[in-house]
Amino acid sequence: MVEVKSFATTRRFDAAKMQKLALFESERFFCDIYCLLPGQEQKPHAHEGSDKVYAVLEGKVEVRVAGETATLSQGEAALAPAGKEHAVANRSG
Repeated sequence: MVEVKSFATTRRFDAAKMQKLALFESERFFCDIYCLLPGQEQKPHAHEGSDKVYAVLEGKVEVRVAGETATLSQGEAALAPAGKEHAVANRSG
């Protein structure tokens, strides 16, 4: 059976903090959806054993990877290689 999930229905926003919602998870893979209101951000952190991809479903975000910053728009993605500090922020509003 093919497991199918919707980006549109798997989202939630909270004025108190960024929301991190699991879309898929297995022993070898996970895919989360981050929902950020204007002004919300993820604290910088790193994962030693895995890469991370930030893909923007709607709006714009600022992504920081290893001290460099890029603004991503809907349909764009950025790679945070394993061991590199990374974070995401919604600077709109």
